[in-house]
Amino acid sequence: MKIIGFIVLFFIVFASHAYSESSYVLPYPSAMPGSVFYKLNLIQDELFRFWYFGDFGQFKYNLSQSDKHLVEAKTLFDYKQFLLAYNALQKSNQYFEKIYPSLLSAKKSGKNVLDKETIFKQARDKHVEELEELKENIPPSFEWKPERQDSKTLNLQDAFEKSIVLRQKAL
Repeated sequence: MKIIGFIVLFFIVFASHAYSESSYVLPYPSAMPGSVFYKLNLIQDELFRFWYFGDFGQFKYNLSQSDKHLVEAKTLFDYKQFLLAYNALQKSNQYFEKIYPSLLSAKKSGKNVLDKETIFKQARDKHVEELEELKENIPPSFEWKPERQDSKTLNLQDAFEKSIVLRQKAL
């Protein structure tokens, strides 16, 4: 009887953790800053902005860009490249802010957005999950000291809080 109780307790503890994680999968990191291909990738992304037209096209484009820059930020934070990571996180936020308005526009046009809302919620949850995990492993602030210029203090904790709140408020 004790063994059955232990097994049930085991599944309750680990099953609750598994359900809290999002099933949304972030993309593999593309070219990173410092790579020869990074600027070409930015130009390509800008050209794709015009390729994805319409409400659903803009939804897909902005979501993919937000995902891409979040993965870029995550990778750069892992390598302690705080200034580049901070900038990538800001870009991810800018694209994320544009996702839901395109859904609202599609809904106002009478389009069925239920599938897109589900994808958006999964992406939002995955973003928050990744940001919470990253937030635990970075310093609260970082002082960037470029050569022959004034230093710049990056408040990383504040940046993460703003990113998390931005995503939690959506939808």
